[in-house]
Amino acid sequence: MSFLNFSLGGKKNKLSKTKGPTAFPNLDTKPLFLTNPYVTHMLVKAFEFFNHINMFYGSITDFCTPNICPSMSAGPGVEYTWVDASSKKIKLSAPQYIDYMASSIQNMMGDETLFPTKVGRDFPREFPQLVRRIFGQLFRLFAHIYHHHYDKILSLHEEPHLNSLFAHFISFAKEFDLLEKKEIQPLQELIDVMIKDGVIS
Repeated sequence: MSFLNFSLGGKKNKLSKTKGPTAFPNLDTKPLFLTNPYVTHMLVKAFEFFNHINMFYGSITDFCTPNICPSMSAGPGVEYTWVDASSKKIKLSAPQYIDYMASSIQNMMGDETLFPTKVGRDFPREFPQLVRRIFGQLFRLFAHIYHHHYDKILSLHEEPHLNSLFAHFISFAKEFDLLEKKEIQPLQELIDVMIKDGVIS
């Protein structure tokens, strides 16, 4: 899952270990944001979107059951159907849809022909479309959680973590053009607020 994994602050700050006049002429004047432990303090250090969104969903699965969520939806008028191997659209409950989605993504990522991990193996020609499909599915899970389970996220005090993950997810998707405008419509207002506040660039 290296394409989904990028590090922010994962390594210790080397500036504080640098010796000699080229580092900081006067260590007493070092900016506070460059001092330990603050320089390595981040809400999340590495973003593996698939793993992290699964963890959030795992924390609220007791509240996402076939009875409570009979369809995979993201607010009024937005309902997602699963497309099987024969391209047939199937209506599933949210937990079943999410289970299918997670299994599908795990299978794709474990397939060496799709996500090669060995030196000398080329990525398939359809790799960009594959990544877009994965991001589209992950967005649907974000949208379902925000629209139907955000009250539970609040009660667990997980909202700063979820919002941070979502902001980075959208920033990454924007940078590499991984989501279409129509796909993000269910959370467009949230994205607009995050862009206005400078959380998403």
